[in-house]
Amino acid sequence: MWDRLKDQAKNLQQSQGARGGHGHGHGPSGQGQHGGHGPGSSSGGSKAQLIGMFRSQLASVKTELKSGAYRDASMAMCALVAAADGRVEPAERQRVEELIASNEVLQNFPADQLRPRFNQHVDRIMANFETGKAQALQENAKAAKKPQEARAVIQTGMIIAGADGYFEPSEQYAIREACAALGISPTEFGI
Repeated sequence: MWDRLKDQAKNLQQSQGARGGHGHGHGPSGQGQHGGHGPGSSSGGSKAQLIGMFRSQLASVKTELKSGAYRDASMAMCALVAAADGRVEPAERQRVEELIASNEVLQNFPADQLRPRFNQHVDRIMANFETGKAQALQENAKAAKKPQEARAVIQTGMIIAGADGYFEPSEQYAIREACAALGISPTEFGI
């Protein structure tokens, strides 16, 4: 699956060229935790390269991603990924906050606009998983009017999900649900 995702990314990058090739996934797909953290893993380099490629593709459309809809939907997406397995440890919440703060595209927005939105969604999901998740998916759907923003929301979620070197099945499922809310085929992201 990882090789298929890599091939899709290359093909989409070639076909979309200067438009930035937004809308592809990254990160290992359902491979569990093996080889996730050490630079010595045989596929670690290619995974890091692929994540870097997707980051740069997303950054290439940075100037077009300044709407409140993208901001709010991407924070809901980050919360869905963070809480995908039904729990969010304080350390994980802090790690995702740091990833949000360091994300080049999300730097279009002040951190004090992003952090409360992310945490509000996480708190809702933790208080009532199904209701909180439904509210976050509704927030995602607001970006559906602009396909470029919708794909950027999913790609932002993929970057957050793959930042730890592996892509949990629960994270894949959360991203597939967000794709449905945005009217995008998850196969476009290799999941």
